[in-house]
Amino acid sequence: MPIQPGDTLPDIELQVMGEKGPERIRTSELFAGKKAVLFAVPGAFTPTCSAAHLPGFVVNADKLRAKGVDTIVCTSVNDAFVMDAWGKAHNADEIVMLADGLAEFAKALDLTQDRTANGMGIRSQRYAMIVNDGKVEQLHVDPQGLDLTSAETILESL
Repeated sequence: MPIQPGDTLPDIELQVMGEKGPERIRTSELFAGKKAVLFAVPGAFTPTCSAAHLPGFVVNADKLRAKGVDTIVCTSVNDAFVMDAWGKAHNADEIVMLADGLAEFAKALDLTQDRTANGMGIRSQRYAMIVNDGKVEQLHVDPQGLDLTSAETILESL
């Protein structure tokens, strides 16, 4: 069963890009004591993710912060190099680009999808959640498109 509101995020070691290359970070540390918006995409540089999903959070970062969000995190089943390049390509300086290269976080959340028919392997489902001190307050999962997981939808739900 997928993670639900009220559940604590699993403590998984993932990667972000640091000054000297990929750095390990635990989800428990990343979300501790913070109100965060966490959104996941099936793949960096993919059409919907690049044209609308990530850009929506980039454009609305200040509005999210004005509503009390301390941290905005984007995750995908990609490595830290890809997530960093994708973030830079979209001026996502205010967003933590969290690499889930082995889909460990997506699997622990039970929010994966099998995209092997498209040559992409196991990927994360598209979702967005509001997390407070590591606990899920709200979870929105989009089986198609991004109506439920857009920055605009998350802004309305804060």
